[in-house]
Amino acid sequence: MLRATLRSFLAHKGRLLLSALAVVLSVAFVAGSLIFSDTVSRTFDRLFASTSADVTVAPPEDLESSVPTGAVRTVPASLAQELSRVDGVESARPDVEVDNITVVDSDNESVGPTTGAPTLAVDWYVSERSVVELTSGRTPRGDGEAVLDADTADVKDVGIGDTLSVQAQPGTFRVEVVGIATFTTTNPGAALVFLDPEVAATRLLGSADRATSVSLDAAPGVTDAELKRRVTAALGDGGYEVRTADELAETAADELGGFLDVIKYVMLGFAGIAVLVGVFLIVNTFSMLIAQRTRELGLLRALGADRRQVRRSVLTEAVLLGLVGSTLGLAAGVGLAFGLIRLMGVFGMNLKTTEMVVGWTTPVTAYVVGVGVTFVAAYLPARRAAGVSPMAALADAETAGVGRPLRTRAVVGSVVGVIGAAALVGCVLAGETSSAASLLGLGVVLTLIATVIAGPLLVRPVIRVLGGAFPALFGPVGRMSQRNALRNPRRTGATAAALMVGLALVGGMSVASASMSRSFDEQIDKTLGADFVLQNANFVPFSQEITDRVRDTEGVGLVVRQRFAPVAVRLPDGERIETTAAGYDDRADEVARVTYASGDTAAALADGNIAMDADFAEEHGVRMGGTLPVEFPGGRSTELTVAALTDMEGGEGFGMRGGLVFGIATVEEYVPGGQDSALYVNAAAGTGVDELRDRLETTLEPYPQVQARDQADYKELVHDQIAVLLYLVYALLGLAIVIAVLGVVNTLALSVVERTREIGLLRAIGLARRQLRRMIRLESVVIAVFGAVLGLALGLVWGLCVQQVLALQGMTALAVPWGTIAAVVIGSAVVGIAAALLPALRASRMNVLEAIAHE
Repeated sequence: MLRATLRSFLAHKGRLLLSALAVVLSVAFVAGSLIFSDTVSRTFDRLFASTSADVTVAPPEDLESSVPTGAVRTVPASLAQELSRVDGVESARPDVEVDNITVVDSDNESVGPTTGAPTLAVDWYVSERSVVELTSGRTPRGDGEAVLDADTADVKDVGIGDTLSVQAQPGTFRVEVVGIATFTTTNPGAALVFLDPEVAATRLLGSADRATSVSLDAAPGVTDAELKRRVTAALGDGGYEVRTADELAETAADELGGFLDVIKYVMLGFAGIAVLVGVFLIVNTFSMLIAQRTRELGLLRALGADRRQVRRSVLTEAVLLGLVGSTLGLAAGVGLAFGLIRLMGVFGMNLKTTEMVVGWTTPVTAYVVGVGVTFVAAYLPARRAAGVSPMAALADAETAGVGRPLRTRAVVGSVVGVIGAAALVGCVLAGETSSAASLLGLGVVLTLIATVIAGPLLVRPVIRVLGGAFPALFGPVGRMSQRNALRNPRRTGATAAALMVGLALVGGMSVASASMSRSFDEQIDKTLGADFVLQNANFVPFSQEITDRVRDTEGVGLVVRQRFAPVAVRLPDGERIETTAAGYDDRADEVARVTYASGDTAAALADGNIAMDADFAEEHGVRMGGTLPVEFPGGRSTELTVAALTDMEGGEGFGMRGGLVFGIATVEEYVPGGQDSALYVNAAAGTGVDELRDRLETTLEPYPQVQARDQADYKELVHDQIAVLLYLVYALLGLAIVIAVLGVVNTLALSVVERTREIGLLRAIGLARRQLRRMIRLESVVIAVFGAVLGLALGLVWGLCVQQVLALQGMTALAVPWGTIAAVVIGSAVVGIAAALLPALRASRMNVLEAIAHE
């Protein structure tokens, strides 16, 4: 049996090739994501471990904020001298490193990275652990001089002698580049500007008495852990954060993990789509091969092979297919990881491909995925093969049966579909976002499973409608193509299911994204009353200098600042929440249209007061006039009076969770050193909006990181952000279509082999080659459009349910992108035509006499 299995596998290797490609793609994405993330993690682990001081003393961990405030946490610079006297400390030095800066060249072009990586200003200090070494020029001496990292200098075309402007919190200052430093380790993609240590604190922090941390080197014979214990004891209850080099590396690795997780999960999403769609392809392939080998299997049974041996034979073929696909996929995964590493180099993160990490878990995972998928997908066809009777060997020809009745599928599909539909209905009726999202996830999974199971039941009614015009348009050829698609509902349903999955995803996300875009448009129209909003391109705060320049611009009338603050609030029901509150200047209601359930803007922004979302207040038992204890960073705290409750469709007013809002004076008092996140600007009387835009752009020319946006610009910005998610979905669709095309090609190719005698007879009675090719193309088109119709119908239902979940967050508008849906249906027909080209060409080239004699 083993020998017969191997011969059968080699005999059908061409037919199994397309199924193997699905395995290759899924394994490649899994292996590539693991190799890439392992390589980045290992590289940065070495970076952090080799460049960190033995012990670092930093300011205490503050409240987490969902948005940056611009404030820099500092420690007294004198702390270094104090800690140098601790037993076991060989040396101590204050460090200055800030990322709330912008660096521009003489042409007012930003010198920082455009990939989201930070621009850092650091004091120049050389040691064995330095991340850079001076490779040209000299070190900075005194005020007005700086060293720039080599990668930034190369990308931004900056050389020694060039002048840069550094926009820091205390103010803008100019420096001359006197040296270029090259990274001794991996460049994480950041831009680094080094200043003289005596100057850095004054220019970046506003005081020579401050530092961002203190680095301690241990004396010989003293371990990092022991030094940490001694330093902690010396500091007492000072509230400082003391970490060893390993702990600092671990913390940095955890922060890096968020970035890696995004890439990993995206690639695993591609792998999941490839696996899901590949399962349909593999099931279909093995089902057709077994149907075509009915006589062969019957003969094996007649010669003495029992059911278990036949089933084992088919599963062995599946395992062989999985092994081949996994091996090729693993190799492709290495290539994919190599490409990702090189791509990171384009974005400034210079990883070394020679240090690529392939851990033992990667090949194990690759083979588990590849072999597991093919084994599971082939199990049902294997059971069907084991049921072949020995009497099948006496049949005159191999004919693929249409299979057993579909009653079992009807019952199972109906039960699963009803449960899934009930979950989606529950999602629509739910009043809380968490429960609605859970029911949505359950409903999506169950309705997808139900549609796959019941798909063959829908083949005859739907394809009779979709192909109803074929006889009139194409005559007998059109009628035969329609009947060929109806001949085996199981096969047609499985082939279309591969395309259905991808299009259901696209349909649902298209409705969701279109609804989000329209909701944001409506919210912007309702709430934004300012002529312009000035914000940083990356939504990070900017210096007071920019605010002052804007206020001094001719034609500017009202300017309202927005500034964020991380807070912790103890609510009357006993819950303590950490969130981000927003502070605004007086007259904020002239630039933002806010509706209130109680109180008004003047009360909300008055000293000692706070406003919050009315629904949030009701949920936690907050009453008008009550006081709330509020904690701010640095251990500062106060009690604020609830003076207003907002009633905004956008969910929670101006702010984040809870919609907490107070006057900007409160932010300035309890979060000193913060920066403005946005400026809302109205034109002065007698100044036109277009005229003001020109003047603002002139004012902001030295500050390329800040843009002035009106309502239309703001809407475009939101649309662009939503489009990023949609592009990812379209990429998933592209992968699903590639595998779905493979499935259609495979099905038609095997179908052509199965119908060899039939095709020969049709050719013998006068069917032309061109008519034969058209028949197969039409069959492919109707199968592809059938999958598209099912997928889009399912996706529209999902999209409507997603919109209901979004409505709980205030995004109440519903939009259905009919243009996208129509384009997808047309594209599916094109996919069907493309998938049929090779099978149709092969069928048309058959020798008529040999085809008639074929068994």
